[in-house]
Amino acid sequence: MTETCSRCGRNRDTVTDPAERLAWVSDRDRGVQTWLCHTCARAHVRDLEAKLPSEYW
Repeated sequence: MTETCSRCGRNRDTVTDPAERLAWVSDRDRGVQTWLCHTCARAHVRDLEAKLPSEYW
């Protein structure tokens, strides 16, 4: 299965830096898995934080 960023369309297979590959974010909603590349994940970190349960704060 090819992992593609749902925001910018970047393909994870093209990333050669191991740290960047590890920084990709996977999300599963209603059985559908989506990915955010490290760049989009960083740019949209507030969106991700908003999904965390309140006990993390």
